[in-house]
Amino acid sequence: MELNSNFSKRVLLHSDEIEWVASPMPGVDRRMLDRIGSEVARATTIVRYAPGSHFSAHTHTGGEEFIVLEGVFQDEHGDFPVGSYVRNPPTSSHTPGSEPGCVIFVKLWQYDLDDRTPVMIDMNKMGSVDAANRPGVSVMPLFQDERETVQVETWEAGASVEIDTPEGAEFLVLDGGFAENGDNLRKHSWLRVPQGGRLKAVAGEHGAKVWMKTRHLRFAEMPKI
Repeated sequence: MELNSNFSKRVLLHSDEIEWVASPMPGVDRRMLDRIGSEVARATTIVRYAPGSHFSAHTHTGGEEFIVLEGVFQDEHGDFPVGSYVRNPPTSSHTPGSEPGCVIFVKLWQYDLDDRTPVMIDMNKMGSVDAANRPGVSVMPLFQDERETVQVETWEAGASVEIDTPEGAEFLVLDGGFAENGDNLRKHSWLRVPQGGRLKAVAGEHGAKVWMKTRHLRFAEMPKI
């Protein structure tokens, strides 16, 4: 299966307009954003766990990165509330589920296969710093290595935000919204800007809280399995 697999194209999706598709596990549904592959896939997805649902134990051969958007995600490593940012590197394993139910934004098979660095951050407990020479913008760093930079930015209401993306970028609206390229993004809208692109946004009347990943699209292909 290939979905939005041409990484030279700009893609904007409003997740609340995408139908839920059942996964192989009862009670676990998906909204697919981009994908290369079938059940083993390089994928960006919003996943919903019904209350009491669980996925079977599995190993993340290609790594997993996720943000909890609603509810509480659970596995043997703990309970992860809304605002949790987690990176499970290649070769890590777990048995995920959620007794109260949850929704997560998840990326699979998008790691350096030699990466072994786990990350577990509760963004509710993290502070932000004002961005230098970018009025109305504050930044919460989450992760950086030679392949990518991941952070959450908070944009004040009406702030003008311009970001060059020489190596590509993705943006997920966590709260609020912004206008960009004639489109209005809202909570849980997802935007992928290709290499050599540019984001030129204006935050909405309630501002915007935006997860963003940059510098990574030069690696946008399915690794050899």
